[in-house]
Amino acid sequence: MAWQPDRLLAGFEALELPASDDYDGRVVATLVRLPVPEAPRGAVLYVHGFVDYFFQRHMAERFAAEGYAFYALDLRKHGRSLLPHQHPCYCKDVAEYYGDITRALAEIKSDVLLAGHSTGGLICPLYVHEGELRDRVRALWLNSPFFEFNASGSRLLQLKFAKDLAFFFPFMNNPKALLPAYVRSLHRNWDGEWEFDLTLKPLLGFPAYFGWVKAIFAAHAKVHAGLGLGMPVLSMHSDEADIVLDWKQISRWSRTLGKHVSVLQFPGGLHDLVLSRAEIREEVFRQLFAWRASNMA
Repeated sequence: MAWQPDRLLAGFEALELPASDDYDGRVVATLVRLPVPEAPRGAVLYVHGFVDYFFQRHMAERFAAEGYAFYALDLRKHGRSLLPHQHPCYCKDVAEYYGDITRALAEIKSDVLLAGHSTGGLICPLYVHEGELRDRVRALWLNSPFFEFNASGSRLLQLKFAKDLAFFFPFMNNPKALLPAYVRSLHRNWDGEWEFDLTLKPLLGFPAYFGWVKAIFAAHAKVHAGLGLGMPVLSMHSDEADIVLDWKQISRWSRTLGKHVSVLQFPGGLHDLVLSRAEIREEVFRQLFAWRASNMA
């Protein structure tokens, strides 16, 4: 396979990363890059969240302006990598994504700052703990990482029941698990300022499969037990303005990742902090690049 013009973002390039077939059949991941003439500060690899894909052009351009080669990965069954026969955004174990990250790192051929948003922010530290090319990762940036379900009472009981049912019915699902309020807050068709493909990140999301719920509970348990990461980690979160996750859970569990973890709060920020209003996202980038400059290996 060769790099081709990206079909979604003009000026970007995409590379299909084939993988072994799984229980759904054919599987691919997609690596996206913003070509730059030079990158004196190295490379960054960004991993998106659940029912999500890479569309944040301004983030890539900002990294490039700071001297980084920017890459983003659309994980299997998400975004550019979603194939017609697949269950969207499904996994039985988050370790299924490790191969996607390994192939991306092998293609990048250099050490990286690994960046993850939401579910990507859950997958990335686990990859650094367990993944094949984890030694290629020099630092970890987490944007509102998904370290615990934002649920209590009857809703939490429903999630635990779904997890238990997944042993027998992994593809049973809740088609209304995601509320439309978050996409409405982002997309310029409603209350936001951003343009993205509503077939890949739909207003009503995709079904939450019970097998996926089980996989996420297992991944959360690993984080909660502590990962002992030795590299610098920067974890960022909002406050009650995050309508997807509970910032207090993010703050608590980020501190279990390792010995060199910095946690920063950005009041008023959206769940994806780089999609917040201009002054907040500018502060996110300022703090991020200052942190990275202070711990460059």
